[in-house]
Amino acid sequence: MLNLSVLLESGARKYPNKAAFIFGANRYSFAQINGAANQIAQGLQKLGVQKGDKVALSCPNLPYFPMAYYGILKAGAAVVPLSVLLKSDEVTYHLQNSDAKVYLCFEGTADLPMSKTGYAGFQKVDECEHFIVMTANPAAPSPIEGTKTLGQIMVGQSPVFETVRTKETDTAVIVYTSGTTGKPKGAELSHANLILNTDISVGLADMTHQDTLLLVLPLFHIFGMTVLMNAGLKSGATSVLIPRFEGETVANAMIQEKVTIFAGVPTMFWGLLNYNKASFDPAQIKENLRICLSGGASLPLEVLRGFEAKYEVPILEGYGMSEGSPVVTFNQKEVGCKAGSIGTPVWGVEVMLADDKGQPVAVGEKGELLYRGHNVMKGYYKNPKATAETIQNGWLHSGDVAIQDADGFYYIVDRTKDMIIRGGFNVYPRELEELMIQHPAVSLVAVIGVPDAQFGEEIKACVVLKQGAHVSETELIAWTKERIAAYKYPRFVQLMDSLPMTATGKILKKELRLIK
Repeated sequence: MLNLSVLLESGARKYPNKAAFIFGANRYSFAQINGAANQIAQGLQKLGVQKGDKVALSCPNLPYFPMAYYGILKAGAAVVPLSVLLKSDEVTYHLQNSDAKVYLCFEGTADLPMSKTGYAGFQKVDECEHFIVMTANPAAPSPIEGTKTLGQIMVGQSPVFETVRTKETDTAVIVYTSGTTGKPKGAELSHANLILNTDISVGLADMTHQDTLLLVLPLFHIFGMTVLMNAGLKSGATSVLIPRFEGETVANAMIQEKVTIFAGVPTMFWGLLNYNKASFDPAQIKENLRICLSGGASLPLEVLRGFEAKYEVPILEGYGMSEGSPVVTFNQKEVGCKAGSIGTPVWGVEVMLADDKGQPVAVGEKGELLYRGHNVMKGYYKNPKATAETIQNGWLHSGDVAIQDADGFYYIVDRTKDMIIRGGFNVYPRELEELMIQHPAVSLVAVIGVPDAQFGEEIKACVVLKQGAHVSETELIAWTKERIAAYKYPRFVQLMDSLPMTATGKILKKELRLIK
């Protein structure tokens, strides 16, 4: 038997009264989180959830997330974490594709009415049987008529529960990652995948029960989920939950809670580097902060050096992806660190750089980054074709191009996939192109990434209108924003008479990137 929820159960035995999570002025002990997870597991069972079922979860960085996450696992089901920014049609797709039986959704805010959006998506899926709302006030009724709240399915349930027996190869989590086909694919990660990667994450940061982590990375994202939430529980650390990155909020939390470990994507380091409120003294953060971890996208060297100088703390960069649970390589203190590199392979993982024929390339030459090991996903859920294309002879083809130096350190230099990384989030142009071409005025569209100081890359759509049609760039942006997750819509639209193409009709995106 092996179940990822053992991370929480072990912490509850070792540190029952210690704060596992801090949210605002509230502190939640390991025992409280474990007891709530046990109640949720029983509540799910009474709804008919059985071993192997899928349960979707939409929730920002609130105490509800770990309670529900581990409760689902304890019930023997697989967690399907969804981005809180998804629109209703996107929710429908994820629920249908994952075969989710139950959907747990936070009620949201006036600006982000998650329960209304989620319920609109849920209503189109006959197979998903229950919509459960997580309300800000656990005792409050559901804002959606005819649905239950998480508090209602927990009431009367015992805080003691025997976790359903699962095998190490059983699916624990299905993390959706966009693809070049335009439709997200669900990477199936086993209990063993995630426990081993969690153990590695603990070691990378020398994490112990004396540490305090800042969790502003979304927990529905594999980086925040494994490297912070799971690793924090395994080590007995305390985690400070923050739903959204804002420089002042994060800086104040780091000072007040004496944060020792911070992990983020490049935009977060950029935000803290440029946070200079008059009353702010970086020394108050430096006093406790001992290590930072960066992932999700390449961290510009000027940001890395500026941050390390301002806060006098090392930033360790790494490389990972949802399909890798996520960590593949990292700058490891026992091996050595090199600024600008993604480090070396972590324990139990092999990396190879290969040419287009799958043959290894020489040191210093570009090649696609392939890897194999305990971290490789089981496959894409219900998508054997995509799985076979991605995993060949045991090697997972990342789609990223890298070089290796003479010391064995790797550097990402390009991507073979047509992908944009905006603030650590993957945006696949095909998905956006397929949406925008549905606009009645649009004839042709090509989406590219353009350099951006804050987000690394920003999204730009190059659009050709239908003959006689009229629409402004601003109108196209607004139209798209209403129909896709907030991190995916284009911030720039350029109307063009035509798009550069090859003789076979393939759009030359390299030429589009040269147009100012």
